Amino acid sequence: MAMTQGPGKRKARLFRVRGRVHGVGFRFFVERNAAQLGVAGWVCNRADGSVEAWAEADETALDAFEAKLRQGPALSRVDGVKASSVEAGGARGFRVRY
Repeated sequence: MAMTQGPGKRKARLFRVRGRVHGVGFRFFVERNAAQLGVAGWVCNRADGSVEAWAEADETALDAFEAKLRQGPALSRVDGVKASSVEAGGARGFRVRY
């Protein structure tokens, strides 16, 4: 018998955001939106100029979170967002990694 996933089942995604995303408050924008959407995980700047975010929530919240990543804060420019499904790990809270 195949198992079905209910709407409240937690999933996780790893995001890589490219564009003008350093020095524009992007990580704090992500942290604030994660809190509003009930998304757990982390966000950090990468040495290649991108931002990486690991997020865990139900699928509806993850979709809304991805939409916010594609929007970015006012001073940013998002050229692309790559999302990969990853194993959910029971994360709690959301933090900026340095």
